[in-house]
Amino acid sequence: MKLTLIITLLTLSSFAQNNIPFSGKLVYEIEMVDTSLQAFYPKKYMTVYTNDTLVRIENETKQFGTQIVIKHTFLNKSYLLLNDGVNKFAIQTDFNKEKTEDSLKFKTAYKKKWGKTNILQLKAKRANVQISKDAPPLKLLYLKNYSTKYIDAYADAPGLPVSYFLESNEGLVKYQLIFIENKKMDRDLFGIPSDFKKVSFDQFIELMYKNQNNETLSK
Repeated sequence: MKLTLIITLLTLSSFAQNNIPFSGKLVYEIEMVDTSLQAFYPKKYMTVYTNDTLVRIENETKQFGTQIVIKHTFLNKSYLLLNDGVNKFAIQTDFNKEKTEDSLKFKTAYKKKWGKTNILQLKAKRANVQISKDAPPLKLLYLKNYSTKYIDAYADAPGLPVSYFLESNEGLVKYQLIFIENKKMDRDLFGIPSDFKKVSFDQFIELMYKNQNNETLSK
């Protein structure tokens, strides 16, 4: 029993040393890879705030304006804040359930490459990412000693992605880190506003379905 405990503690200690705790702000530039689509889909930005345990991710959307995700990295749960101008919802997500559902899907494979690239005076390592059996590999730059928990892409990557690609309905999209700031964050930034109604995803879908039916009947 003592030997097992010692091994466990050494393993946890080793893991903790590999990841540098980060508190501060990250900003990613989002751009369509296909230059012919860039005029229709202008650049957007994703802003990430974290105190290393809690994370706030802000994305720009057409329908809901700034879309905000508040997540707890230890509990692996989050709230998606949506405001359509009439209703304000905080939709709860349990990523543990998603991991169970994703267990049967293709597991993303990473192949590390030689060389490093400087991004914002930080040395990023290189890798190729295989996201499906048929798709060609995508390039990835990552910070080895920073956790992946601050963003929602490539959670099993060998480090924090700072330049990466994601497939969308419109085409391939590139995310590029353009700003990083180490700073102590106000915990209030990660709270759920009191005027937002907390609902599960199923409850949100049910409410949207009822609203659509009511609008149809009123016409």
